[in-house]
Amino acid sequence: MIRWLLRSIADPRVDKYLLVSEGERIEDEVRHHWVVYVLPALEAFVGVAVLAGYLAGNPYYAWPLFYIAVLLVGHAGWQALNFYKDRFVVTNMRVFRVRGVFTQRRATMPISRILDITVEKPMVGRLFQYGHFVFESAAQEQGVRDIRFVGYPDERDLTIQRVIQQSGLRGPRKVH
Repeated sequence: MIRWLLRSIADPRVDKYLLVSEGERIEDEVRHHWVVYVLPALEAFVGVAVLAGYLAGNPYYAWPLFYIAVLLVGHAGWQALNFYKDRFVVTNMRVFRVRGVFTQRRATMPISRILDITVEKPMVGRLFQYGHFVFESAAQEQGVRDIRFVGYPDERDLTIQRVIQQSGLRGPRKVH
């Protein structure tokens, strides 16, 4: 029961959004790079340290420390779960993003609408192999625009470019 509950809360189940009857298949499912979990881990560590201070002190006077520790650990867990449930998916027909823990938001962009992809790699990102995607489309407002903390962004960009090419949107391939 607990295993099912954890799996249902933690797993975004992106495969249920596929148009299987139309032949849609996942080319890449992108999770956040591990670097996004550093701050929640530090926050949880501080929460545990505050809890240790509570346990070492007089419980009568130190009860605010207990509440602070619970808030810190709870917030860190919430942030980590939020990052884990945020997925960016590339299929042979579209790109979409699923995110949210209790309420879920899904944004979709057909491959044919992608005009430009900018890959931003900050200096730290170049060291740890992550970057950010910025998608441009013909639409004024779009749900899939900024995808942050993508691991191995160059390879992921090549996957998207390959899918666009295979869909025939850039014209026929030249054979030499």
